[in-house]
Amino acid sequence: MPSNTTTAPTEYSDTVVRAFVRISANVRVLAVLWPAFLMAGLLEMLVFALVDPAGLHWFGGTPMEWSASAVYTLAFFAFWGVIAIASALTQLLDQSAEEVNLGKPRGSAPNWPR
Repeated sequence: MPSNTTTAPTEYSDTVVRAFVRISANVRVLAVLWPAFLMAGLLEMLVFALVDPAGLHWFGGTPMEWSASAVYTLAFFAFWGVIAIASALTQLLDQSAEEVNLGKPRGSAPNWPR
């Protein structure tokens, strides 16, 4: 006697998995860059509330002859980059071995959640 119940698929087609990985990668990039952007802005406000860009000197003691806006801009991008790298490493370390080695998105493994 045939059964009328259907079972959920445990395997996804390769095309679906690749599309999901692409979407997941875009979401992960945004999940790294947007908070890093906000924190870089906050860190810049905190640093330059205490440091005057006109009073900065190179390591040899010569004063920096950059405009204040150039110092603010370069500092912001440096802060953003460092915070984004730290956040990206956190995202990488949060992945399972299967996600890193096989490129499968979280939730695609049949035993998920563990």
